[in-house]
Amino acid sequence: MLLKLSLLAVFGIAMAHLEGVVVVYLRKAIGILDADSNKEAIDRIDPWYLKVEMTREAATIIMLAVIALLTGTTWIERGVFFLWTFAFWDLFYYLSLYILIKWPPSFKTIDVLFLIPKPWIAPVWFPIGVSSLTIIIIALLYLSGVLY
Repeated sequence: MLLKLSLLAVFGIAMAHLEGVVVVYLRKAIGILDADSNKEAIDRIDPWYLKVEMTREAATIIMLAVIALLTGTTWIERGVFFLWTFAFWDLFYYLSLYILIKWPPSFKTIDVLFLIPKPWIAPVWFPIGVSSLTIIIIALLYLSGVLY
């Protein structure tokens, strides 16, 4: 299980960087300044492109679900692997954006977390906190022997 968790973390980190690069390109293509909130971007994006972005988000969730289905042997293990990989993806997405364009400028910066089914908007500290807590809980469950 340790090997699977390690490889899933690497997968999540690589996927996060890929998504971060895509967002950097999207922000440049539609003229969003690096310091701007992504919430403000929703109003400036053509509705058709928002639908395209929703398909990218759906594809992200599908990829995370498929990798969990392929690596897990029970439904609980698959759920744990999905949450673990999702948490690494989410944390390192923000780290990638910060390294590439120094965004977000603070943990209080408002972000659009998801567009599906409608925009989820919150300060950046929220997804970072949830993802960090998810990783810590799963790691503690593994170390305590609950997860084998």
